[in-house]
Order: sequence, then C-alpha cells, then structure tokens
Amino acid sequence: MERENGACTCTAPAQSTPYDLLDATPFRLWREKKLAAFPSNASDIVVPIENISHPSPTERAEIFDRLARANMAIYRAPAELADDEPRLRSQLISFLSEFGLVSCENHRSAEDDGFVVIEVSDTPSKRGFIPYTTRPLNWYTDGYYNPAQAPIRGMLLHCSRSAVRGGENALLDPEIAYIRLRDRNPDWIAALMHPEAMTIPAAIEDDGSERPTSVGPVFMVDPGDGQLVMRYTARTRNIIWRDCKATRAAVAFLNDLLTGQGEPHILNVRLAPGEGLICNNVLHTRTGFDEAEGTHRRVLRARFASRVGARPIPLERAT
Repeated sequence: MERENGACTCTAPAQSTPYDLLDATPFRLWREKKLAAFPSNASDIVVPIENISHPSPTERAEIFDRLARANMAIYRAPAELADDEPRLRSQLISFLSEFGLVSCENHRSAEDDGFVVIEVSDTPSKRGFIPYTTRPLNWYTDGYYNPAQAPIRGMLLHCSRSAVRGGENALLDPEIAYIRLRDRNPDWIAALMHPEAMTIPAAIEDDGSERPTSVGPVFMVDPGDGQLVMRYTARTRNIIWRDCKATRAAVAFLNDLLTGQGEPHILNVRLAPGEGLICNNVLHTRTGFDEAEGTHRRVLRARFASRVGARPIPLERAT
C-alpha cells in the first residue's frame, strides 16, 4: 500500500442534506430509511469470502451492501495464512485495493507496507498505549487525535490470531449515534459540530517529538461527498470538552448511549482468525483479554483518509 501525506477539509453541512439542522425534512426521510435497513444483529453484517485477495463480484456487492446499511462489514476468509504473514499482508493489500483503499496512514507504528500490528508489545513506539496491552479499550473512533482536517475515514482490522479469552469488539455506526442525539435535542448536534467541541492536548513522543494539540468538532460533514465523519473518544483524561451546557449534555448523553443497555444497534463481535472488519471508521471498543504461551492475540490494522469505495485521498502523517 502507498503511504502518502496530504490534507482534506470537513465543514458544517450544506443545505438540503440529512445533516442540515435548519431543514428537518431530509433528516426525517433519511432517518426512516437508515433505521429500517439497519442490520438486526452482528451475523447480518458477516460476508464469507473464498479468496481474500480477489473477492468475487457477488462478495464485493455483499460487502458494499453492509457498508451502505451499517458503514461496516465483517468478512470471513480462510484462516490458513495466519502462519504466513507476508503472504497474508500481500493478499490483504489486494483486498483493500478492491475497495479503493490504497493510500494508508503514515502512522508512527506502521511497518513498510502500512500495517500496524496490534498485539501486546513493549517496543518504544507502542509502550504505554492501551491498544498494545491486554487492557480493555473504551469507545472511540480511530485517529480521534488527528487534525480535524485530516480525519480517518476508512479502516481495516484483520484477526490473525485471537486471544484465549476476551478481545471482543462492540461496534456502532456513527450515523446511529447522530440520529439518537438529534432525536433528543438538535442543539446537541450543533454543539458537537462546533469547531472547538473537542480538544486533545499536545503530547510528547518517546523520540522527543511533539504531537500538536488537536482541536475540532465531533461530527463533521465532508464537502466532497456529503458524508458524516466522526471523531470521538470516551476517555476522561487528556481531553478537553468545550465549556458550554449543550456540549456537556451531549457528551453525557453519548456516554450513556454507548455504555448503557438500551441501544439495539450496537453490534458485538469476537473476530476469529481469518475474519476482519472493514468499515468507515465506526465507533468501537475492545474488551480485555487473556493470553497463554504461544497463543498471543494479533490483529493487523490499516487506516485511510478515504471512505471504503471512495476516490483515494492522501492522508497527513498521524501519531
């Protein structure tokens, strides 16, 4: 995969879109269609694939169907390549290219082909970061600390080896989160679209370089395709929310939505070897997990500036 630098811009919504807060009709029509088509359980987003490097036209169409309905799909491919990772990576690159994902994020932990290995690690670039431990991960979208003008839109998680116990993911389409918030109070959406809604303070990396402060909205609408983009983390440390009543109420509601038991469209999955998530950067979590000698959990991750199936967009370097 290519690893490029660049930038793009997301802004407030244009008129006559589902995200226009001044016109409820497009939102109402889109909302009804979205909720009616949404998958009823996690098994509904699973698509078996015979050859991961060259999915058939039917398999591709099935994946795009799940993406259209839920912004995510789980593919289930043969797992025999788990012990031949160079070949697996090559096949995953071919798979991603079938969906327009060719220029991956230049992440500090990425290897030459652009993949980041998510596993327990104490290497300098990963030490101290929760994804590289057995600890649980709270709700977030990938790259929430990126500059608002260079968000992560598409991503892949491929399970090469699963844990002995645990390591499940909960998944939620950001469009569902948007609907629930707007149903309760449109002012909350306006607050979360404010350009200073969420701030991630600067951080010093192990090599002494500084990751700059990231300030931006939670919800954005891409002017290129009119699609919703979300950047969010449920972390409580090293995050600053805009100090206003509507923002505080919106964040509290979103936290309750994600952590409560009342949202039927949260999908729970435990990826098995050969399975993977391809998505438009949906909200997700990971439970803690246990490992045994020789059975270390190993997941390959790739992230992109482009949505799945969209024209490739270069991406700035992210930390």
